Amino acid sequence: MAVPFVALQAQYVALRPEIESVVAEVFESQKFVGGPFVAGFEKAMGAYLGGAHCVGVASGTDALILALRAAGIAPGDEVITSTFTFFATAGAVANAGATPVFADIDPDTLNIDAAQVESKISQKTKAVIPVHLFGQCADMASLLDLAEKHGLRLIEDCAQALGARHKDRPAGTLGHAAAVSFYPTKNLGGAGDGGMVITHDAALAERVRLLRNHGQNDAYRHAAVGTNSRLDALQAAVLNVKLKHLDVWNDQRRARAAYYSGQLANVPEITTPSEQKGNYHVYHVYAIRIPERDAALDSLRAKGIGCAVFYPVPLHRQPCFAHLGYDQDACPVASQACSETLALPIYPELTPEQQDEVVTALKEHIAALP
Repeated sequence: MAVPFVALQAQYVALRPEIESVVAEVFESQKFVGGPFVAGFEKAMGAYLGGAHCVGVASGTDALILALRAAGIAPGDEVITSTFTFFATAGAVANAGATPVFADIDPDTLNIDAAQVESKISQKTKAVIPVHLFGQCADMASLLDLAEKHGLRLIEDCAQALGARHKDRPAGTLGHAAAVSFYPTKNLGGAGDGGMVITHDAALAERVRLLRNHGQNDAYRHAAVGTNSRLDALQAAVLNVKLKHLDVWNDQRRARAAYYSGQLANVPEITTPSEQKGNYHVYHVYAIRIPERDAALDSLRAKGIGCAVFYPVPLHRQPCFAHLGYDQDACPVASQACSETLALPIYPELTPEQQDEVVTALKEHIAALP
């Protein structure tokens, strides 16, 4: 039995009547940019997150850039972030004019290591971007202490963690601001690109609203040099339909993660994901650690099992950041994770039979090793 890595069609089929209805409403209104659909989704997301200000933008990457700019990050500043994450996190820092500084990760959660962050703080450091990797919150208590001690902005990268919680507080509401992605494969995914900035700081939210629309505060009056980064009404309408299902979907992801972990518990060659005490992990990615990872990847794919590598090259070793002068052996924990992590299929519609296929394929691969 083939098992796809993602299965967006199954989600769409279940929601087809609702989605087609709201899409038709948008077309009937002919209000495609801004307007009531975007405002309605922003309000609904704010309620979901306990009263936060939510500003829809064009992508998760733009959400990071605009959050940084609204927080006052500028050329000459340094922003510390994880070296083990998707490129957009560091790319946003560079696109905001600042310099990314890369910290190593915790070997258990694969999230940024707060002790490593502290060792990277300099007089130029103005912010830290913890990434809630794979759906689990970073060590926010320690990072908040560091931010307060050194006067730093803490901007959460929640691209993979909408619905996650830390000590019953939602991801995205733990720092000064947060960025969310609505890329189609996310736990809450749209029908294309989309993103959102989340904050409890009303002034920062207003600054993002200004910057997302060319810095325009009145018709043809520009208080700042902004950009064009507006959430489309079609995306907002679709996302508003899906938002009310998010918690159920996340619970289903957790159940499938628990099933995998139970089935693989007695396979010593495989390390399954760990959930930090006090966290509610939403498993955007279920990533195991396995020796000779690339051989396992090829073996599973040959059997029709969808799997993927997140991430094969740490950011401090990316060619575009070579000028920053990092040694190849910098961030050794992340470098090791880059060679060992393998993401297995995980989504609400995944069946036990499909999971058994994945587990069997993994065990057969392990048994065949010399």
